Amino acid sequence: MKLPLKAPGSAARWAVLALCAMALGAFAQVPDAAPTSPAPASPAPATQKPAPSLLSNDMPHFDPASETLTWDGKSWNINNNRIFEMRFEKYLNAPEETTKDDTAYQNCLKEILQRLAPGNATAQNLDYAFQLLGRAANYEVDARLSDSLADAVYTVWMAQRQQQRLVSANDALQRQQKEMEDEIRAEGNHASSISNPIHSTPKKGGNPQQPQQNTAQDTAADSKQAGLETNNWRTRRLTELTVREKANVVKRELSEIQAKVEYQALIVQFFVQRRFQHVLMATRFYRALFSDGDSKLNLGKDSKDLFTRSAGMAPTVSTLDSLANEAVRDVREGVNAFDYLLQQDEMESASKRLAEAFTVGEFMPEIRTLPREKKRRALAFTQKAYQLISSLEVKDYTLAGKLVGEIQKIAKDFDASKPNAAIRAASLGSKLHLQNARNAALKGDDQAVEREISAAAAIWPTNPALEELGGKISDQGDLQMRALNDLDQLISQKNYRQIFEDSPRFLAASAQSPERKKQLAEVIDAMKSIDGAILRAQEMSRQNNFAGAWESVEGAAAKYPDDVKLNQTRAELTTKAADFVRTIQSAEDLEKKDQIGSSLAWYLKAQKMYAGSDYAQKGIDRLTKKVLPQE
Repeated sequence: MKLPLKAPGSAARWAVLALCAMALGAFAQVPDAAPTSPAPASPAPATQKPAPSLLSNDMPHFDPASETLTWDGKSWNINNNRIFEMRFEKYLNAPEETTKDDTAYQNCLKEILQRLAPGNATAQNLDYAFQLLGRAANYEVDARLSDSLADAVYTVWMAQRQQQRLVSANDALQRQQKEMEDEIRAEGNHASSISNPIHSTPKKGGNPQQPQQNTAQDTAADSKQAGLETNNWRTRRLTELTVREKANVVKRELSEIQAKVEYQALIVQFFVQRRFQHVLMATRFYRALFSDGDSKLNLGKDSKDLFTRSAGMAPTVSTLDSLANEAVRDVREGVNAFDYLLQQDEMESASKRLAEAFTVGEFMPEIRTLPREKKRRALAFTQKAYQLISSLEVKDYTLAGKLVGEIQKIAKDFDASKPNAAIRAASLGSKLHLQNARNAALKGDDQAVEREISAAAAIWPTNPALEELGGKISDQGDLQMRALNDLDQLISQKNYRQIFEDSPRFLAASAQSPERKKQLAEVIDAMKSIDGAILRAQEMSRQNNFAGAWESVEGAAAKYPDDVKLNQTRAELTTKAADFVRTIQSAEDLEKKDQIGSSLAWYLKAQKMYAGSDYAQKGIDRLTKKVLPQE
């Protein structure tokens, strides 16, 4: 089951943009450098592995279908994570930011944006907006971000002043170059005139003029040599001036690029932090500071491709500006939707819309000024929703069913079909396994009982019926053990009457003990015989046949002398049939003394007293055999 606070669509895209911006920060914010020829290096061994990095070299990959981000070998849902829950619940419990300082801070930011709006960004408004940055940084809610923007603007201004000084230096160098070039040309003309002098026509007999001509030639040679040396110095100086001019041009270009890179890095940082108001202020300052129209972000190729794939636009300052404006609109629309859904008691949709707006613009005034009473209603729903998810994950379907009912009371748009289906399926599956466990317990199949209970616990660990059945089985085990102990003790005491009276309990307990089961069966048979004898004696007593009644219990008492009830009945009947009992006992005593005649006489007397006496007839038969032995 997914989280109730799911931010589809634009909110998911904004979350991805923020993550991508953080990824951009992981790569150096430097311009693409010109390729250089690296120094030759020895080839690395085939087994050498690249050094591990802090966050893998893989690019983050976002799957819009499942809203899952994959990076560094790990995947997570951008909305379903503990960090989002923590920050969102903290926001829902925080008071609304509607104090005097909060209002003054927002007015200050609005004033800055108004001063820097297109068509208003004059030099005077630019200076005033810069001053307002310092005022905005004094408020705690700003977190000194306005100070960072002011420092970046000041750095650009300083870089631009440095560039002006470099331009002035280059102008001076160019003037020196021009003067040097003029001097070199002038010196070249002078040297040419000296090397080609105009001589007068010699007179006849010109020998006297020869010394003067030699002197002029020597002087011209010396002057030419001096001019060449001077010209070489000027040439070297001109070369030096040219090199310095080129170096200043390079410094000026690098200074401008460096200032742009640092400023763009700050804009990206504001975008990552979702401080969209600061993004708008920074982009408007950027247009006023850099008038060359170049707004391209100086990022590496991988970073550019990542930004383009995620945002669908080229990575430029204008792109960040448009995305920030869209985010502001999206947040306002989300808050308005939240207010309307809240009035309709549609808490599930309202919580989603608020979560989306919070994900996009956590620091937007529309989010920060939302009354805490409204946020607390969303908090009550989200807490129960998260608790419902947790209960379903741990298979606590009792609590889940309770929470479904509570959520339906506070959110009439809550879809309970999925949790109810999960609860019903678990309840039915657990019930079937518990029924199988009961049947197995009745059959004494302990392995089947254990198997079925384990299956039921896997489906619904907190099922009250499972706990009840487990308690019964546990109690049954204890009762069984106590019953077996009692049975052994009663057997040793030969208290068969008590065993017979508790026979159902002992039968269940001895089901798994063949030896005890056999002993219990013998006891039950004996008690049936004893009770049968007692019943016959009672019936004969009602017919006043006390002699027959006595004989009925006397035979059972001889076999089971320890039965209390039998002995009591025997004692009563002995009193009622005293004459008959004395006659039988006298006959038995004489028979033991081997006084056959006297004993036979007493047996015959007893038979006369009770014609159906088995004792008398058996005695007569024994003695007759002794007197008249059969051949």
